[in-house]
Amino acid sequence: MSTRMIERPVVQRAEQKAKQGSGWYAVLARTGLVAKGVSFAIVGALALKLALGDGGSATSRQGALQQLAGTTLGKALLIPLALGFAAYAIWRFVQAIAEKPGRDDGAAKAWAKRAAYVGRGLIYAGLTYSTVKILLGAGGGQSQSGKAHKTTAVVLSWPAGTWLVGIAGVVIIGVALWNLYRGVSRKFEDKWRGPSTWGSRAGLVGHCARFVVFGLIGWFVIKAAVEYDPKQSIGLDGALQKLAHATYGSVLLGVTAAGLVAYAVYCFVDARLRDVSV
Repeated sequence: MSTRMIERPVVQRAEQKAKQGSGWYAVLARTGLVAKGVSFAIVGALALKLALGDGGSATSRQGALQQLAGTTLGKALLIPLALGFAAYAIWRFVQAIAEKPGRDDGAAKAWAKRAAYVGRGLIYAGLTYSTVKILLGAGGGQSQSGKAHKTTAVVLSWPAGTWLVGIAGVVIIGVALWNLYRGVSRKFEDKWRGPSTWGSRAGLVGHCARFVVFGLIGWFVIKAAVEYDPKQSIGLDGALQKLAHATYGSVLLGVTAAGLVAYAVYCFVDARLRDVSV
């Protein structure tokens, strides 16, 4: 048997491993996806607790992290969460630079993908910063809706600020519709290395819950532009509170909260099955 014949299976295994994603890049991606899942699980659990009438509050991920800091075990959990958020941010930044466009991707689509990766990276860099601040005892600052009010007020004061806020609302609704499409079509499975029936179902329910939340946020951002009232803008916490105060609010909030928990489950499955090769 020739040396070349012996080496071929080894090379093939190495190529397959690289194709599926391995090494430090895969560790960053999978660690980040797990942290993402944990954060959504906490928010979903708090919202579900409120829907069941057992106290609690509907809150954003920053607010949920702030609540965790109130216990010794929670503070201990914040450390790996901060590292996980940082890993997710770095993964997305590297992905924006290193990922090759698909065969059918034009220049515009390729750059749009890169911009989306950078945007996600910035969101999780912000979450990392907030978590570290909480760990250092600096507090979590304003609620997400409070920050939305402040940011909207600043943008509304700019020339064409009304249009900018309205466009932002439309973009957020576009994100909501993308989540609905991705969930119903189960497009997320395209990135998996193998099937998972219950993971697929969790992804469907979770993405539909995100459609509801993002849809509400986008609608109220547009309302803020139309009424020239920054206090109409809301964040994740505000969207959940709107559901809680609606007709049949406990049911609507409970279903959405369960959906966010399902999205967390999807993130855990995604962390295990996702092809994170560049």
